[in-house]
Amino acid sequence: MDNTTGHSKEMPPYTDMELQPIGGTWRQGRGKGVTQDLNPYTQEVFIEIPQADRRDLEEAYITAAEAQKKWGARGPGERATIMQRAARIMELRQAEIVDWLIKEAGSTRIKAILEWNTAHAVLLEASALPYQIEGRIVPVDIPGKESRVYRKPVGVVGVISPWNFPLQLSARSVAPALAVGNAVVLKPASDTPVTGGLLLARILEEAGVPQGVVSVLIGSGSAIGDAFVSHAVPRVISFTGSIPVGRQVARLAAEAPIIKRVELELGGNCPFVVLEDADLENAVEAAVFGKFLHQGQICMITNRFIVQSGIYEQFVDNFAQSVRQLKIGDPDDPETLIGPIINHKQLRRLVERIHNAREAGGRQVVGGEPQGLVLPPHVFADITNEQQVAREELFGPVAPIIRAHDEEEALRIANDTSAGLSSCIFTRDIERGTQLALRFEAGMAHVNDQPVNDLPYNPFGGEKNSGIGRLNGRWAIDAFTTEQWVTIQHTPRRFPADARKMGGAWSGG
Repeated sequence: MDNTTGHSKEMPPYTDMELQPIGGTWRQGRGKGVTQDLNPYTQEVFIEIPQADRRDLEEAYITAAEAQKKWGARGPGERATIMQRAARIMELRQAEIVDWLIKEAGSTRIKAILEWNTAHAVLLEASALPYQIEGRIVPVDIPGKESRVYRKPVGVVGVISPWNFPLQLSARSVAPALAVGNAVVLKPASDTPVTGGLLLARILEEAGVPQGVVSVLIGSGSAIGDAFVSHAVPRVISFTGSIPVGRQVARLAAEAPIIKRVELELGGNCPFVVLEDADLENAVEAAVFGKFLHQGQICMITNRFIVQSGIYEQFVDNFAQSVRQLKIGDPDDPETLIGPIINHKQLRRLVERIHNAREAGGRQVVGGEPQGLVLPPHVFADITNEQQVAREELFGPVAPIIRAHDEEEALRIANDTSAGLSSCIFTRDIERGTQLALRFEAGMAHVNDQPVNDLPYNPFGGEKNSGIGRLNGRWAIDAFTTEQWVTIQHTPRRFPADARKMGGAWSGG
């Protein structure tokens, strides 16, 4: 290992990252537009990627459908070995991958290492999936007849991934879909084309995934987004992103010439409930990390704090004091917790939310002016759940704190949202906390912990508008394979000439 660069001497860094793997060939997109890939912290443009168009989309899907036949026919051991090899390549290229996440996604080094761990874990888990695909023998009443249920790959999976955890949220669908025998066409977010797609494709190709089995399309949603979903080839669309776009994906999939399945993980509005008997020091420590990791740009991260009256002011003071001590700025600094917002559009949206919180009577206890795309953390006390800053997913370093008189009111406020991805509660009474956690209307509920701690593992899914699907190994098999029923009549069977004789009285034989 070369300690000065972090790269293995036998594995030079990937180059030509302006090219896309489309239909088995690394080349430029045919579209007229260009994606400028820039560093959110420095605003430096470091790659210009010619965008893909619908011709590229057509080639990617048609090639994937053909390449999948041979890939799906490979034995489970071959596919498992390739996933294991991909995980090993990630280990050898860890420094390179982490650097890309910092440079392109604005990840702090803390978050980039965490994301590397999550993506690496996904590949390792995917390596076990080929041996978990099982069929069934179904009992039947007809003598001499056998009824079998076979499980097969769906064929081609289309994956649309977001910019906030680009490598992990692409790998989470791509790796298991490949492991169970599918081909994949991936469309990463325009803000993170390398970490959300091209880097993963290089790793998989280096590990031995055949050409054409994985294509990556860099292009705007307006140019190829609708066609990506409605194209006849993919049988499943996996989408991670906002609730409004997720609704559009579901509509397009339902209205496509051939209806397809969708797997959706959408936005969240995680409540962080603190009861009067909570360990305040532990709650504050978890609150800071659970709100401000990656500048708050995580779907399952804490969105609003709901604190019981007896400790409300003490929590506000202690939380604000801890937040003021956070290091902000250069994401490459190992001590930095809050780096840049991904782009100017997101920053403007956050500044508007901050202004609205002030106008609505929120008591600002921590704040500051943006420096470039770095937004200092903002903390607002005396917020109500009806205010915009509490109703909407913030996706930024803004923390609204709401007062609740008792645990029932805290629970009512927590559930008063259309989202239902994650939730957490802090109390010294574990059983009390568990019973309240079961009443959260969310796919994930945590007692004396916060959801971000589950990122290295496969977190569960959401309720309400937070999506469809469950994010664990069994979910991947259910999502990316299909069942086919095959019956076999082993002994000769007479069929009645008169259809009226068919029914319960006809025993066959």
